[in-house]
Amino acid sequence: MNKKEIRALRRPFLRELFRDNGFNLVMTVLSAACMAAGQLIISWLIKEIVDLISGTSRFTFGTLLAIAGGGLAVMLLAAVIDYVFLSRFRAKAMRQYRGYVFGKLLDKGIQAFSGENTSLYLSALSNDVNTIERDFISPLQSTITTGITFVGALGLMLWYSPLLTLVSIGFSLLPIIVSVVFGNKAAQAEKIVSDRKERYTAMLKDALTGFTVIKSSKAERNIARIHDEQNESVAEASKKRTGIGVLVGYSSGIAGGVLQFGVFFVAAAMALSGNSGITGGTAIVFVQLLNYVLGPIQAFPTFYAGAKSSFSLIDKLAEALNRNVPDEGEHIEPRLTDGISIRNLSFAYEAEKAVLRDVDMELGAGGCYALVGGSGSGKSTILNLLMASSKDYQGEIIYDGKELKNVSAGSLYDLVSIIQQNVFVFNSTIRDNITMFSEFPEEEVDRAVRMSGLSKLISEKGEDYLCGENGAGLSGGERQRISIARALLRKTPVLFVDEATASLDAETSFEVLDAILKLDGYTRVIVTHDLDENILRRCTGLFTLKNGVVLEQGSFDELMDKKGYFYSLFTVSQR
Repeated sequence: MNKKEIRALRRPFLRELFRDNGFNLVMTVLSAACMAAGQLIISWLIKEIVDLISGTSRFTFGTLLAIAGGGLAVMLLAAVIDYVFLSRFRAKAMRQYRGYVFGKLLDKGIQAFSGENTSLYLSALSNDVNTIERDFISPLQSTITTGITFVGALGLMLWYSPLLTLVSIGFSLLPIIVSVVFGNKAAQAEKIVSDRKERYTAMLKDALTGFTVIKSSKAERNIARIHDEQNESVAEASKKRTGIGVLVGYSSGIAGGVLQFGVFFVAAAMALSGNSGITGGTAIVFVQLLNYVLGPIQAFPTFYAGAKSSFSLIDKLAEALNRNVPDEGEHIEPRLTDGISIRNLSFAYEAEKAVLRDVDMELGAGGCYALVGGSGSGKSTILNLLMASSKDYQGEIIYDGKELKNVSAGSLYDLVSIIQQNVFVFNSTIRDNITMFSEFPEEEVDRAVRMSGLSKLISEKGEDYLCGENGAGLSGGERQRISIARALLRKTPVLFVDEATASLDAETSFEVLDAILKLDGYTRVIVTHDLDENILRRCTGLFTLKNGVVLEQGSFDELMDKKGYFYSLFTVSQR
């Protein structure tokens, strides 16, 4: 990706920092202008006071005192404006940036997101955001202040002595060279720190998620060693970044010192010559004004390096968020009229390791179908593909005549819901986890609670009970019931059930599947390990899979009469 394309990706992220934030920014600029004006008034006063002492000033002591009071009043006004609007500007900028990033993240489809490293986004929304705020947003207003002061000071210097001003500009080239030389190095160092923090975050996530496995395998020392290596890597990158920052600061300071002393000695020489029109007050005020010229020159390398570093972090995030994104495709209505056709479907997670081979299925609208077979036979993969988890399949998946590859994932999720075996529960209330933070009529929530078997849990703990991180406060069966209630509440016409009753006892499992079978008007596809005759007899059709191939299909009685693979599975399950 070339620089022009990267800048194009970056632009909307930068816009979010300033969107609807213009008034706050303008007020901070006004504050900067007032502060700059006050500082320049004070500099001018220093010259006039010195000249007043030497008898060359045109103003009286009282006049200068009144002007000094005005300058202080202007600076006080700047402080009040800054107090009110600066915090608003910064807070809104970062709030909007985080919101935009998270919104772009949610725009990704399941297929795009499932193949990515989530640690990149965790780091971007924590470590990197803090860096952007610290190195770009926070110094922005002070940089504007110094910039305005720089222009004003330069104007006064030209008014007092164009020749001395040209000398100052010549000396100023050294700090500018410093900023250009070290700016790119600082940006590269910041990106390296971000990358290593991302890897460290990924390692922490794995360690915390797999804590039980670590303890039970007595792998604490190995994990601690890996942690120390990653921690050391972050520390080394941070040390290098800090070193470059220190180098930038000292180099800028030294370059600024050369500028200041050089201009000061030239001004003194011109004043002593008596032919330049420079008075002692002019020489002193030139040094004072030079501080305001030096301020931006000294601050610019640091701000430039910080901005470059921030832009590199934004570019990294923008590229990731715009990778594999667009949820594009044809919009379909949230209803199923004819059914779902699967034709010659083959799929592999890894090349030459097929999970499905030439699968054919016809799932009529309003029917209930069961996929049965041993572990690893491809049952859950079929449901995942029906949910558009990947478009890298061969063959066809057709919803009412529409090939799934050409369908918008957003509209597909208005048509289908899935109840999975592995349930994610948010650290919120039971009700929030059922409704997924949306508003539903009370009677619909009650219906979903009743049909999923959650009534007892809610009567004991209440619907406002906090479930804990990933449902730590609930049992496996309770988490499963929440997943079932979610799907029932959405009332999508197509319902996929992937081993949803695996964590439930036999009685509750039958009650849940019985409730699903009684859902009139729904198209249901059930993956189950529980070969319950009372459930399977009521299914429209059964598909028996083995090693990614559909060996048999038909009704329960038809498959039993064949005395084939399904007959063997069922017979073994009854023992």
